[in-house]
Amino acid sequence: MLYVLIAEEVVYTDDPPRSHPLLLPPSTPEPNPTRIAPPAPEIAGRVTCCSGGRGGVAVGCDDGTVGLLDRGFRLSYGFQAHASSVLFLQQLKQRNVLVTVGDDDQSSSQSSAKCLKVFDLDKVQEEGSSTTNPFCVQILRVFTDHFPQAKITSFMVLEEAPPILLIAIGLDNGFIYCIKGDIARERITCFKLQVEAASYGSTSLPITGLGFRVEGQTHQLFAVTPISVSLFSLHVQPPRRQTPDQIGCQTNAVAMSDRMDLIIGRPEAVYFYEVDGRGPCWVFDGEKKFVGWFQGYLLCIIEDQRTQKGTLNVYDLKNRLIAHSMPVGDVSHLVCEWGYIILIMADKKILCIGEKDMESKLDMLFKKNLYTVAINLVQSQQADPALTAEKFLDAKRIYNLKNYLEKLHDRGLASKDHTTLLLNCYTKLKDVEKLNDFIKDEEGIGEIKFDVETAIRVCRAAGYHEHAMFVAKKAGRHELYLKILLKDLGKYDEALQYISGLEANQAGLTVKEYGKILVEHRPPETVEILLRLCTDVGDPTTRGSNSMHLLMIPSPMDFVNIFVHSSQYLMEFLENHIKAVKDSPAQTEIHNTLLELYISNALSFPSVSQENGFENHNIKETNGKETANGYKSGTREKAIPGKEDTKIAKSIVDRRRKGLALLKSAWTSEMQEPLYDVDLALILCNTHAFKDGLLFLYEKLKLYKEVISCYKQAHDHQGLIACCKKLGDSSQGGDPSLCGDLLKYFGELGEDCSKEVKEVLTYIEKEDVVPPIVVLQTLSKNPCLTLSVVKDYIARKLEQESKLIEDDRKSIDKYKEETELMKREIEDLKTNAKVFQLSKCTACTFTVDLPAVHFMCMHSFHLRCLGDNEKECPECAPEYRSVMEAKQKLE
Repeated sequence: MLYVLIAEEVVYTDDPPRSHPLLLPPSTPEPNPTRIAPPAPEIAGRVTCCSGGRGGVAVGCDDGTVGLLDRGFRLSYGFQAHASSVLFLQQLKQRNVLVTVGDDDQSSSQSSAKCLKVFDLDKVQEEGSSTTNPFCVQILRVFTDHFPQAKITSFMVLEEAPPILLIAIGLDNGFIYCIKGDIARERITCFKLQVEAASYGSTSLPITGLGFRVEGQTHQLFAVTPISVSLFSLHVQPPRRQTPDQIGCQTNAVAMSDRMDLIIGRPEAVYFYEVDGRGPCWVFDGEKKFVGWFQGYLLCIIEDQRTQKGTLNVYDLKNRLIAHSMPVGDVSHLVCEWGYIILIMADKKILCIGEKDMESKLDMLFKKNLYTVAINLVQSQQADPALTAEKFLDAKRIYNLKNYLEKLHDRGLASKDHTTLLLNCYTKLKDVEKLNDFIKDEEGIGEIKFDVETAIRVCRAAGYHEHAMFVAKKAGRHELYLKILLKDLGKYDEALQYISGLEANQAGLTVKEYGKILVEHRPPETVEILLRLCTDVGDPTTRGSNSMHLLMIPSPMDFVNIFVHSSQYLMEFLENHIKAVKDSPAQTEIHNTLLELYISNALSFPSVSQENGFENHNIKETNGKETANGYKSGTREKAIPGKEDTKIAKSIVDRRRKGLALLKSAWTSEMQEPLYDVDLALILCNTHAFKDGLLFLYEKLKLYKEVISCYKQAHDHQGLIACCKKLGDSSQGGDPSLCGDLLKYFGELGEDCSKEVKEVLTYIEKEDVVPPIVVLQTLSKNPCLTLSVVKDYIARKLEQESKLIEDDRKSIDKYKEETELMKREIEDLKTNAKVFQLSKCTACTFTVDLPAVHFMCMHSFHLRCLGDNEKECPECAPEYRSVMEAKQKLE
């Protein structure tokens, strides 16, 4: 870490041990080479505390005033915060709020003069014409009956979720008073913490430093005394205390790192503490008057006990060096703001130190021959290696370096790093002949002796694309070769030709990586290459339906992403693929993608389509039949299409015609399952209001009610009637209840639909699927329908009913006569003897001889002709059984 002094110029004759104090002169040259910013005349009192945050520095004084300094260290404004003295203050970072602790007048002899105040710096209250004070949001007494008074030795504020604050106040008796909550609304809770009950001489242990550590919902508080370090877990109740170490430090020698580790400075060393105890220890001798942390670096102001003079050291712990060291005077406060280290001196002068840029750091280190330090610095600060590498090639010595590296190669002692550095030398010197000889000399020697990617990068950066392509091709790095062709040279045809000569797997990988560029500049040729890859057109011996072979061919879905801005060519690619390959393993995904391309409204001109509102327009097909982009609305407005609109409309109609054809061809009557995802197809058709597709899918899924709903929403009466006739035929597996739904629709339509109702009634009368009374009740709900609509239907139904009634009466009379005849026969059988005079067998027509069986129905049979069934007459049994079955059904 290298620093520039802003407000004072310091000149060194010798470097301190283990340090590299590299300073620039002041940014604005002055006649006097040593200049320190003069004290601000507006700040009259002694500075007792300071804090940085939100682009400003706040200082508190012993006269109770607070001053706010801007970036130029000028006093923006000051105000009287406390009556007597400002002891501590902290400027919050999330909100423009200042929290102070100071002395005020006592309202009574029993109350404490120590008050905590919260100021909103965004709200200023006028107090006369010459002074402005920020608005004081809240005032709290620090000490009460439950919190006895003591000397305040440390102060820290943690911003939780605004407006919640957590304030810790350390005392000289070993206690810590904590205030948590919304202080502005006085919704707070107060509690006390205490470090170990031990004594320090004749007095209790003072709290010399505090530090909050936050990890998610875990809140912890470090508390430092002269002889101990304590850690309180505030997220548990009651707060749990542990003691990581039994050493401590004095006031101002406590800080927190950006990793929320506690830092304490002692005469012998600087110690870091984590949650589980003491961490790394850095041995820096001397009394640590101040300890701080700034952008990953440790700050220490070390005071010489003999001369009472201080020295500011800036430690780069990662690279283990002193990045900056300078003597300072009597420092009263250390604060960091605006990317600078700010030292406020006891005489109220200000010293500001900033960091040098990377180029200046490297230049200074090179002059001191500290190359290892420079390399470590570049790596630790993640600087651009390509830019910093050039600074290591000194133009005065590059020829010597080149000769040295060439000799190493001649003797076979060069490593890959040496070769890479030699290439850098050639490109830096623009020695094309040497570079050409070196590259070609490697030809045919087998393994390349240098790092391929680095060599290609160096040649590309220097503009030697042919050399970079030579190295990439020789090393088999096809992706790098194509990267140069496409991104550097723009030779798209040559790139396509190169890809065509690669093996299938290599070609597939390169197309995946650079396909977007190729599709953008050479779409037809790219589609042709992809078809060869995915259909194996070039090898007729392996073509066919061999499943193992199909699995080895790349799937077209692997290349869909390269068409992200070329949907038209993606559609052509997938169309040609399904024509060439009938049983691809990815056929479901292919059909799904094609359906989305066909059905969606926007393909070639999506923005134009949305701006002109084609989603709600009705489009005319060439045969004159109306088809809907969406469902037809009740009001039919005609738009006058422009030339571009007509082109877009024709594209939508053509694609949707293809989409309907794909829906049907991929789900024929012979297929149990379709070649696409039915749910996805339904979502697409519904989202883009593709009526024809919805009707087909609903019909295939036997969702006849939804089919009817589609026609209803489209207000298509003729289509509705035709659908009911087609899908309502029960003999063909249809749903007869559809006619009832159709009649209900017309009954609730609320408009004159006499023609349609008559047509429906004709079908209902023919098929006899709805009773007349239901017809009348349903149609009576439509006030626009008159009796003349159903007059003829009712007359015919009444005539049919009258005829049926007459037929039923005749049947009743007939059944009565037959019943009376049967009763007489039964009575005759009960009272009179029955004479059987039939001389021939009813079955075989031969003369009846014994043994014979005679039935009461006057049929006679040989016993042998009856077989095993001699209890019923074979002639009358079928009729008898049918009568019994009818009786059972009636019962």
